[in-house]
Amino acid sequence: MGNEFLAIYWRDMVKFFRSRAMLFASLIQPALWLILYGLSMSSNFDMIAQNIPNLPGIISINYMTFIAAGIISMTILFTCLYGGISIQLDKQFGLMKEMIASPMPRSSILSGITLSGITKSLIQTVIIIVLGVILGVQFFNGFTVVQTIISILGIIGFAILFSMGLMFLSSLISIKIDSHEGVQAMITMLTLPLFFASNALYPTSSMPLVIQAISYINPLSYFITGIRYFSLGSDFFALGTQYMIGINDLLLSFAFLIGFNIVMYLLAVRAFKKAKVT
Repeated sequence: MGNEFLAIYWRDMVKFFRSRAMLFASLIQPALWLILYGLSMSSNFDMIAQNIPNLPGIISINYMTFIAAGIISMTILFTCLYGGISIQLDKQFGLMKEMIASPMPRSSILSGITLSGITKSLIQTVIIIVLGVILGVQFFNGFTVVQTIISILGIIGFAILFSMGLMFLSSLISIKIDSHEGVQAMITMLTLPLFFASNALYPTSSMPLVIQAISYINPLSYFITGIRYFSLGSDFFALGTQYMIGINDLLLSFAFLIGFNIVMYLLAVRAFKKAKVT
């Protein structure tokens, strides 16, 4: 594979920045979630948490700080799962047929679209972190400058891994399903269980056993664990629960996301190689 994927990437990014509605919506969405849901729900949960004694010597965080990682994950989830729809639109308007018939490797199409989704996700992640800190999210509390830089790099690394796997999944769905409505229905069906059967909004220990079991195989949960480790530290108290995220938990989350990426990539490449667009 040469540099063909850069043409696909550049085309998608130009389309993204030229569409004012798409650009505005993608930038304002994480801010709205953080402001509307974060601020409104934080006061309620913080009042409940005040009645639960905190363990001495452990940092206690508010609910808005707790769900900030969840909002990052939700934003990337929506951005990337819907990011592959551009493939389906190219199929609909005949452009995908031309690209598949060209000498360009089919994997370049997948790589270009994936890189575009990663870029959009990183932009939104930065927006959430900056806006969150302005609104009182306790990210990097007590960290030194060096620790903060390392943590930001860690968050970026996990965001790249997570968004990459989701883009592979979205591309797989878009290349396999012919109708635009079918793609949207499949993505919508995946979005809700992935988000709510995770540790994004509540501790998994408070969930029913069936939902807990799903959360253990949910890539969203492992991504959020990594984000919380880098942004909050390895030991903190939230919603009446002590969270201890050790280096082994971090490595497990990293390994799970790597495995998720490998499986989704192999399935997506296989689907692209077999794709026949008429």
